[in-house]
Amino acid sequence: MSFGPLPSERCLLSDLLKKHVGDKVRFLGCVTGYSTHSATLALRHEYPEGAHVSARVDVKLLLEKLNAEQTDIGQWVHVIGYVTSIQQTLAKATTASCTANVGVQALVLWIAEDLDVASYEQSFVSKAD
Repeated sequence: MSFGPLPSERCLLSDLLKKHVGDKVRFLGCVTGYSTHSATLALRHEYPEGAHVSARVDVKLLLEKLNAEQTDIGQWVHVIGYVTSIQQTLAKATTASCTANVGVQALVLWIAEDLDVASYEQSFVSKAD
């Protein structure tokens, strides 16, 4: 019997919508913004095409070791953390498209070096088959 922490579940950023508050997740995202006031990173990964999900990642627990490179716009980062909130909103009544924001409390965050995004995405397609 193990008394250690539960493992994280690897998922696409767009699949965070299928998770529950409290789930421990691992995902990849591209930095689209950083608020120094709230210590929150905004991440996106528009896969599959048309996915309108963004992650708002609280990095307060990581501030002592967080560096500027990890918060640069356009930087790809891996995150392990807990889902803290899930919000979906209807964008426009005429398009019937939804946008979603998922809150995550980061436990670990690191730069995705030498990343092949297409291979990463393909690994989820293979996993689903």
